[in-house]
Amino acid sequence: MPEYKNVKYDECDNVYEPAEDTFLLIDNLAVNEDMDVLEIGGGCGLVSIHASLKAKNVDVCDINPYAIKCIEHNIKLNNIKNIHIIKSDLFENIDKVYDLILFNTPYLPVETEEHNDDEYSKAWDGGVDGREVIDRFLKEAPEYLKEDGTIQLVQSSFSDNQKTLEILNNNGFKAEITENIHMFFEDITLITAHRSEL
Repeated sequence: MPEYKNVKYDECDNVYEPAEDTFLLIDNLAVNEDMDVLEIGGGCGLVSIHASLKAKNVDVCDINPYAIKCIEHNIKLNNIKNIHIIKSDLFENIDKVYDLILFNTPYLPVETEEHNDDEYSKAWDGGVDGREVIDRFLKEAPEYLKEDGTIQLVQSSFSDNQKTLEILNNNGFKAEITENIHMFFEDITLITAHRSEL
């Protein structure tokens, strides 16, 4: 059974498997014990489980029913008690505000003719420019974030990091690339955005 930093997990059919982008987010979580945390697109639950080891409470959502079952399984595997699972397309079924919102985004550009509407593809298919879901997220996220809250999201140099930084910085955040890893022809980047005092 695979594990990462002492957290065991099973990979599940039709669910995005933890990879370098997952570990990038886990290694740089800006979480502390007072926080209510939301993870969008939890996949197998590995990021949320790591966040739950420090946070007060973690809500995790996914649009993929296979992911929901996978998260449930991996929470039980690690005997975690402070994670709540929600089936939701981004913020559709979210009704709280959080200190920290996490999202390993679907950031790969996918041509229209290559688009596949199955549950698994939603984990990485970012539309033609790789920004379809990122832009929806950036528009909706501030409503679900506390006044002094933080967003951490993972994306790729293929999906225009600069545009993400501009959107955040123009909407009351202090955003920067806080970590990145070079992979083949792209950089996988972690963007951290703190809501700044206006």
